[in-house]
Amino acid sequence: MKHLSFLALFSSLACAADFNTGQAARLIIGQPTFTAQSTGIPSAFQLGAVGGVAYANDTIFVVDGNRVQATPIQNRLLIYRNISGFVRDPSQDLVQGQRCPVCAGSSAVKQADAVVGQPDFVSTATGLTSSNFRTPTSVASNGQVLAVTDTDNNRVLIWRTIPTVNGQSADIVLGQTDFKTVKQPPVVDNKSFRGPQGVWIQGTRLFVADTQNHRVMVWNTIPTTNNQPADYVLGQPNFTSAPQQNIAIGNADAKPDNLLNPVSVTSDGQRLFVTDLGHNRILIWNAIPTQTQQAADVAVGQPDLTSAFANNTPATCTATGTDATTNKPTYPARCASTLSFPRFALSDGTRLYVADGGNDRVLVYSKIPAVSGARADAILGQADEFADVITDSSDTFRPDANITRSSSDTIRTPSALAWDGSNLYASDPYDRRVLVYTPADVALPLNAVTNAFSRAVFAVGTVDLAGTIKEGDTVTITVNGTAYTYTIVKADTLTTIVTALVNLINKSPGDPNVFAIANPGFNEVVLSAKVGGAGGNSITLAVSTSTSAVVTATASGASLGRGQSAAEVAPGTLVSIFGTNLSDTNAIGQPNSNGEYPTTLGGVTVYFDGIKGPLLSVSSTQINTQVPFGVQDTTGVSSYVVTKHRDGTVTATTAVNVPIVLQNPGILAGDGPDPRPAFAIHTTSFSTAVVDVSGNSKANDTGTITINGTSYVYTVQSSDTLSKIRDALIGLINADPNSPVTAIAAGQYTRIILTAKVVGPDGNGITVATAGSTSAQLALTALQTATCCASTAGSQVTVDNPAVPGEIISIFATGIGLVQTGDPNFMANTGIVYNGTAQNSPTQPVDDAQLGGTTANVLNAGLKPGLLGVYEVQLQISPTLPTNPQTQLFIAQNVFTSNIVTIPVKAPDSQ
Repeated sequence: MKHLSFLALFSSLACAADFNTGQAARLIIGQPTFTAQSTGIPSAFQLGAVGGVAYANDTIFVVDGNRVQATPIQNRLLIYRNISGFVRDPSQDLVQGQRCPVCAGSSAVKQADAVVGQPDFVSTATGLTSSNFRTPTSVASNGQVLAVTDTDNNRVLIWRTIPTVNGQSADIVLGQTDFKTVKQPPVVDNKSFRGPQGVWIQGTRLFVADTQNHRVMVWNTIPTTNNQPADYVLGQPNFTSAPQQNIAIGNADAKPDNLLNPVSVTSDGQRLFVTDLGHNRILIWNAIPTQTQQAADVAVGQPDLTSAFANNTPATCTATGTDATTNKPTYPARCASTLSFPRFALSDGTRLYVADGGNDRVLVYSKIPAVSGARADAILGQADEFADVITDSSDTFRPDANITRSSSDTIRTPSALAWDGSNLYASDPYDRRVLVYTPADVALPLNAVTNAFSRAVFAVGTVDLAGTIKEGDTVTITVNGTAYTYTIVKADTLTTIVTALVNLINKSPGDPNVFAIANPGFNEVVLSAKVGGAGGNSITLAVSTSTSAVVTATASGASLGRGQSAAEVAPGTLVSIFGTNLSDTNAIGQPNSNGEYPTTLGGVTVYFDGIKGPLLSVSSTQINTQVPFGVQDTTGVSSYVVTKHRDGTVTATTAVNVPIVLQNPGILAGDGPDPRPAFAIHTTSFSTAVVDVSGNSKANDTGTITINGTSYVYTVQSSDTLSKIRDALIGLINADPNSPVTAIAAGQYTRIILTAKVVGPDGNGITVATAGSTSAQLALTALQTATCCASTAGSQVTVDNPAVPGEIISIFATGIGLVQTGDPNFMANTGIVYNGTAQNSPTQPVDDAQLGGTTANVLNAGLKPGLLGVYEVQLQISPTLPTNPQTQLFIAQNVFTSNIVTIPVKAPDSQ
């Protein structure tokens, strides 16, 4: 057990790298962590509400401004040279030592090399010069020339060479006569713009999406003089036509050759792609058009070239059902074929990527669509084609952590895209970052990373039988509307009825929603959801008996309960990563002489925000590792696995988001369907009793503990706290050499644990009583009237060696979170066996433990010396608990509940 050999173990094949729906970004630019959203002082490494992004010659250009009302707008362009030194191939080793090696949001990891539009990295002012912007939104470069749309100055600025110094002036201005002029009011001709938002350079041509004039301007050669006229226009019949449309009202009059508020224009050298925002579509020309108002060939996001509705689901999506009132088909809010206010389209020559801004996602088409209404093959930023999770939403059920905010697998109103040959860059203005997605060889499930002990927290329910046996009576258990009825026969007992009902529910092919488990010693049917997490809580449960039946059946509730996600993990949690082709071998990690586990094992390396995870075991289908303690500052990390195979090939998995919460406990248990039998041990070979110290501290109150007739009295002082009172009473008891017990403080709550000085059953029966002075506000409560329950310390709790009511047992958990830094010998380090003292406490106490429907007193909960990431939780069983070989147990911290496990309990008077 010392090296976690109790964790279950399960030849990799290289696959073609591809994008997968719901995968997370692997890296980010502009923030110190994925979830930071920092809005502090502008710098060379921190971004504001970004808009445009472009790539050329190992350089990334990021526009720190937008037109989607995200803040702050910093009116600048940042230039990151040698970006491949940061956005490295996933197979390359990452330098350790930083909080997030995959986050270019600190000077230590990666920062911009130059800024344009401002004289330095801290200025954000607007201006009308050759070196200022007023709301820049888009950028394009071919590696030699740089162009930026200066949207609110109604112009495009061009640098003939890539700027190398901060604040470098542009060489050419388009849309205005000079660098100091803005035409008032804007005119419509072949030289002017109104709010341009898109720019692209392809070969010798320059394209500008003249947004508010509803057109795309084209120059056959990159302009060399100010205010140079365009050669032709798309979306309008001539240079002087620009119907003023209100995009908020919309316009269904879409045509193959018109545009409504185009916001981007790009090309792969063969085709042209225009993002027609107002018509909720991407227009594709199969060859780059060469004349005015040339018609497009394909529309993405619409079924044809004349439709324009946002999320046009009736025309492009499969019906989900039929409306009961109208008898008409019903459709989802969106699907993989729809768009809502798209912002950008880009092709790498094979795939097409679309920033579907209104649906908060990026669509990936594995091939360039050849017909209108095509479905995307993968979706980034959402878990599926129907979802639209807003990354800045709050989660009232997680008061200490908004687990969706700025997570690595979500994006809000993506505005621009870039491709470097291996990685996709997507600007995320509301989260103030650029996300970097990487296609991968091996796809991980979205919830691949889970608490290794709880695995999944399955919802459970119970049905208890009682009463008298009478032939012909019936008992019915109904699960999600399916009824299972058993008719009692003369020879039945409550135990055989339980077995019969379990057999009915599990009979091949089995109930689709639950497993049934017999708990015959308690005349109980236990139902466990087949689906893990909160989804199982919606499984309904009902019971009934026949008229005048003398047998009774009682359900635990109208539905199963206590299912929740085990994929939300705390810093320091031992986790399992499930997938396929993860390793060529089965290997067990062993700590070195310093107690450190390896970070590469069997060719496998795991990253959490770029931090290597310590490896306990690896196999083809499962990796066991630990989430770094250092990720406590975030609500989500990006994780992926890299495997070096025996044949020399290297594969990487898709990145997945791992939600981080401050605590989410999982209890170590055996195999089988939930609730599984807990791995529990008898804590002590000595008899024990517990005294609770509560109430208020008031000077001159007295508190008395009487042990075997000897009273220990303490008078409260004005400066006392409950902890001081507890410790003073402990001191009085331990100062008495004739006391039959020793006293220590419990690790949680202000409680005193009394332990007999003699080992074994001879220490049972030492009487314990408490009292307080008249009108005292101090409350002392003996949780037992006498010491009891000596056992064999360290022996496992089993059916043959059960726990007894009143006894102290230990269970083992992971995910309890950070240990208080003020504790003596605080030594909780990622990947290193804990070698501090047993007296340590989690930052958030284990504030509830329910065993058999009654409260079990939590005495201690802390990291277990000699183990990695494992906490020992000591529980005192209620003295009134009845015999039940499958007594259900769970623990909780704040709103987070562990998996439900079982422990055999036998009351002393049971046979």
